[in-house]
Amino acid sequence: MVKSPRHGQQRPAAQLHPRNPHQGRYDFDALCQLCAELKPCVVVSRRGDQTIDFHDPVAVKALNKALLMQHYGIQFWDIPAGYLCPPIPGRADYIHYLADELAADNGGVVPEGRMIQGLDIGVGANCIYPLIGNRTYGWQFVGTDIDPVSVNTANLIAEANTALKGQLTCRLQADAKLIFKGVIKPSDRFDFTLCNPPFHGSAQETEAANRRKLRHLGQPADSVKLNFGGQSNELWCPGGELAFIKRIITQSKDVAAQCYLFSCLVSKETHIPQLKGALKNAGARRVKVVAMTQGQKQSRLLLWTFQSDNARLQWRETYWGDKSLSPQ
Repeated sequence: MVKSPRHGQQRPAAQLHPRNPHQGRYDFDALCQLCAELKPCVVVSRRGDQTIDFHDPVAVKALNKALLMQHYGIQFWDIPAGYLCPPIPGRADYIHYLADELAADNGGVVPEGRMIQGLDIGVGANCIYPLIGNRTYGWQFVGTDIDPVSVNTANLIAEANTALKGQLTCRLQADAKLIFKGVIKPSDRFDFTLCNPPFHGSAQETEAANRRKLRHLGQPADSVKLNFGGQSNELWCPGGELAFIKRIITQSKDVAAQCYLFSCLVSKETHIPQLKGALKNAGARRVKVVAMTQGQKQSRLLLWTFQSDNARLQWRETYWGDKSLSPQ
């Protein structure tokens, strides 16, 4: 049984979620023992600490493999060259904050186990959110993506790890304009959805942003190679994250009865007012924004539901197993 922090409890700024296992500095000696691929990537910094070159995609990928082995028992994880290799600590934060929101309706206890079903919109080849969510809380997942390579790779990861068999499946979304239709079956029900949407509005915008990042870090601005990789559909879409999240909101109403809680990561705080307006127009009954901070990076978790308090209570009684819980 995992208890979430009490409602309103504050944590020091610029720290990961209290339950996030990726606190402090990496233990590279332990990580290298688990993953031999990481050892040649480890260097000594000017301060005398062990580290890796976080601008080297090979090193970042090896670090991810080691972290997944160390904290989540994932023995096989690999992605094709050029596909998104996300930083795991930040992805874990999303899962833990989402768990807190479920716990707020569950007497402060995170609902765990196979009965809790999640939908990852844009799962990617890396399959990070389902891996963390399943291995941390035992949740089952369906992942969706418009890229066949991502779907096949994510399914391969699930099949290659004994602990994940029967816990995770990924489905191809054949129409890039659709979010839920075509991948959600009439018999499906999800306790939550999650999404890390494409941030930029075009390939040119993505390239320009990376150049600014490189200049800020003192790296040559003529190199646009991303250390974390990423295919075009993973990094940008017409209209950027604002247009993409608005599309999720509009289409989420069509599957309102099948989803207890919708959620999405929002990078730009200036988008929040427009998104709240879109949710109001769509008829969302409850809307919440949760601030998340990892180091100097700040983002927001947008959550909403179309279900009434009574409908949510009935959902919890049916699927979460507690007959006495009332809305918070």
